[in-house]
Amino acid sequence: MIYFVATVLTKGQRKEFGFYAENRQKASAFATHKYDGIIIKVVEEKEPLEDQFKRFKDDLLKNFKKKKIKPNNLISAMRQLAVMVNAGISIHDSLKEIASATDDPSLKIVFSKLADDINSGHSFSKAMKFFRFELGNLTIAMVELGEKTGNLDEALYALSDMLEEIRSNLIKFKKAMAYPRNVMIAMAVAFSILLTYVVPQFKEIFDQLGANLPLPTIILMTLSDFLVTYGSLVLVGIIISVIIFKYMVNNDLQFRYKWHAFLLRLILIKNIINFSTLSRFTLVFSELIRAGIPVAEALDTSIEMIENLPMKKRLQSVKFTVEKGGTLHQGLSETGLFENMILQMIRAGENSGTLDAMIKKVAEYYKMRFDAIIDGLSEAIEPIMLFFIAGIVILLALGIFLPMWDMGNAVQGRS
Repeated sequence: MIYFVATVLTKGQRKEFGFYAENRQKASAFATHKYDGIIIKVVEEKEPLEDQFKRFKDDLLKNFKKKKIKPNNLISAMRQLAVMVNAGISIHDSLKEIASATDDPSLKIVFSKLADDINSGHSFSKAMKFFRFELGNLTIAMVELGEKTGNLDEALYALSDMLEEIRSNLIKFKKAMAYPRNVMIAMAVAFSILLTYVVPQFKEIFDQLGANLPLPTIILMTLSDFLVTYGSLVLVGIIISVIIFKYMVNNDLQFRYKWHAFLLRLILIKNIINFSTLSRFTLVFSELIRAGIPVAEALDTSIEMIENLPMKKRLQSVKFTVEKGGTLHQGLSETGLFENMILQMIRAGENSGTLDAMIKKVAEYYKMRFDAIIDGLSEAIEPIMLFFIAGIVILLALGIFLPMWDMGNAVQGRS
């Protein structure tokens, strides 16, 4: 983020306000939205040391202060908004009504502020961009679609269905992960208790007898000593690491890019991210094309909602290809994200003039692939989980029993 200073003429006085933005264009937009009065100039300046410290503190704490709107409440609010807009009620009045009726504090704050911004002359989608964290990229993209097509109510209905589907997939994902997660937590707790309280007792016995310890026992004793001596420090270190990690992911673009790239290299996770992202991208893109939005502009809106930065960067190259006069399927082919069968379908859609229908079929295909992965996730994780559990059991068994067998053989030999 870059530090800017806005000079504002308000109530006959010149005042200066410091703030942060990604670039000059966004800085000017932010100043216009934030400060009352006439914006004289917005210039980039060196960030004061005091503001640097304040920004670090605010960025560190904002993850605990900001709360996303609960999915159920957001879906319900969007359906209500769609019904009210369809009935001819103004967006401002609809937002105010929903904000006053909801029990979700985050939704109440966001919708109230959106209503105020719209009343100040901002468009619905532009006002929403200030609440990207709370609302999500998909919500903003679909509202932009509704504004561009003039069918905001239809876009909100479609958005509600898509959010409902995402919530359903998330519930399925959590259910699939529940059993492996619970088993792994139970094993971790049991293993920690054994290392902390049980293994040290055997260590005293082995030391008294002066037994030669095999490698599994040495590993077990080393882990036990480390956990007993530094266990509390390890716990504190894990908590601090999680806080720093969340801070870096949310505030450092390069770190977030590397983290997203790492996720795309993980087994199972990469397929979940790929198919869910491409399903939503193609679905929104097909709706935009069907509404008559130019391909380049439709790509711009569809790509904006993508969360994964490496995939977003690849898909942005498609827009450049199209703007230079290339075909859509050629641009998609260069990303390396789409199968040959998909590219042929899009090519056929371009040639026949049925691009929107063909891309809709592509979206359905990716949704089917994503659902199949979620449905089989538990079965796919079980072998990994069993392998990990087997490793712990073997280490415990060999670490404890091998020295006892050796001592038993030694005693029999002396007798």
